[in-house]
Amino acid sequence: MFSIFESSRHGRRDFLRIGSLALGGLSLGGLPTSATAANPQRKKSVVLLFLQGGPPQIETFDPKPDGQSEIRSVTGKVKTSLPGVYFGGGLPKMADLAHKMAVVRSFRIGAAGGSHENGYTALLTGNKNSFDAPMGSVYSRAAGSLNPATGVPTNSIILPETIDPDIKLGTPSGAFTYNQTRRYFCTPGKLGSQYQPFDPAGGGQLIENLKLGVSRKRFDDRRELLSKISRLRRELEKLPGLKGASAAQQQAYDVLFRGISKAFDLSKEDPKVLEQYDTSKLVPMKKIRRGGPWYRNNFNRTTNLLGKQLLLARRLCEAGCGFVTVVDSCWDFHNDGNNPPVKMGMDALSPQLDHAVAAFLEDVERRGLSDEILLVITAEMGRTPKKERGGGSGHWGNLAPLVLAGGGLRMGQVIGRSDRTGGHPASEPYTPQHLMATVLQTLFDVGETRLRTDLPAELSQLITDGNPIRELF
Repeated sequence: MFSIFESSRHGRRDFLRIGSLALGGLSLGGLPTSATAANPQRKKSVVLLFLQGGPPQIETFDPKPDGQSEIRSVTGKVKTSLPGVYFGGGLPKMADLAHKMAVVRSFRIGAAGGSHENGYTALLTGNKNSFDAPMGSVYSRAAGSLNPATGVPTNSIILPETIDPDIKLGTPSGAFTYNQTRRYFCTPGKLGSQYQPFDPAGGGQLIENLKLGVSRKRFDDRRELLSKISRLRRELEKLPGLKGASAAQQQAYDVLFRGISKAFDLSKEDPKVLEQYDTSKLVPMKKIRRGGPWYRNNFNRTTNLLGKQLLLARRLCEAGCGFVTVVDSCWDFHNDGNNPPVKMGMDALSPQLDHAVAAFLEDVERRGLSDEILLVITAEMGRTPKKERGGGSGHWGNLAPLVLAGGGLRMGQVIGRSDRTGGHPASEPYTPQHLMATVLQTLFDVGETRLRTDLPAELSQLITDGNPIRELF
C-alpha cells in the first residue's frame, strides 16, 4: 500500500490510498498484473440489487392467485415465460424474462428480519460470518481491493446520490437515512477499512478524498464529470508526495484514474441504450413530493434513478468491479402515517423495478455478459402475508423475495415453495448463509481457493465450505 499526502498548515493529510491487492497488483513491490498462476477468481461479477425496506414476497414473485382475498396480490398476477408460474401484476416485463431467472420461494431471513437494521446485517453477512463483513468486502479481501488491470475498485456501492450528486432527498426515519444506509452497507467489519465499498457518491476509505464536486447537469453531463476528474488529476500531480513516488506508485496512480474515468464515462454509450435504461418517467415523483395521500415520511428517499444505477453497475462490472451493490429504497408499506399502504407503494415503485431489471438483463445478454454477471435481487425481509387494516403490511422475516439471474448458473426455474398463505417455507428453507455461499462460489473456484496460502483460514473456509443453493449448480 502507498499513500499520496497533501501538506498543509493543519498537518499532513492522507490524500489517496491505493493498495492491499491480494494476488499481486498495485503494491510497493510490483507493477499491476492481470493474473497469477494460482488465481482462483473467476471472471465474473455480482450485482446485488437491494430493495431496501422489505418488499412483499406476494406482490413481487409469489402472488398466491388462489389465496384468500386478504392474502393474494393486490396488484393481481401476470403470467411468466415459465409454464404455470406467475409474478405480481406490477412486473410484466420481468415476467416475460422469467426463463432467464431463478426464483427462490423459500428464502427465509429468520428472526433478524423483524427489524431493518438486523435484517441488513443478516442478509449482507450471511447471518454474521466470523469477520462481521458483508459479501462485497469478503470478495474484495480475497480478490484485492483494486482490479490490477483496470484500477477500478473491486467492491462498489451505487446510491441515488451517485447518479445525481445534487439530489435533495428528505429525511426518512433512522433505518433509511443516507448515513445509516452507508453504515450498514459500507462497513467492512473486521477485514479493515481498505475493503469497504467504494462509494462514488462520496465516501469510503479507499478513495475518501476523491470528491469531484460535479454540479448537477446531473449524471448525464459526462464532459463535466470527466473535466472534474482531469482537473483533480492535474492538482494531484502537483503534490510533493506524488513527485517522490516510485515508478510502481506512479503507474498505480495512472491505472486508478484511467479505470475510474472509463467506468464513469457514459458519453460513448449508444443513446438507445441510455434511453432503454431510463426510468425517469415511471415514478410519480411530483405526487410523492407534493404530499397529501402520496406523501409518507419514509418515501423521502424514493427516486426515479434506478435504471441509471443499474446501467452504471453494468459499466463497473465491465471495467473489472467484481461486486456492485445497488440500493433502491422505500419498499416499506405499513400504512402507518410514515409509510404508504401496499397497493400505493407497489404502484409507485414496481414499474421502475420492472423496467430497470428488464433493461439490465436484455443489455447484458446483447453484450454476451449473461454468464459473467450474476444479478441478485433481494431485501432484508418480506411482509406479513395478510394485509393489515387499511391495506398495510408489517415486517416479516419468515419469507423474503429472492431472484437470481445469469452468472452461468441454472436459470429458468422456481426453487422451493411457500405455504398456502405465502408466509412460511413449505420446502427446505434457504437462508442468507446459502445466498452468501452461492455468491462466493460463483465468484471463486473452490478447489483453487483451497490451495491459496495468502488468505486467512477463516476467509478461505467461508468461500469453500459454505452450502450454496444447490439447484443453481
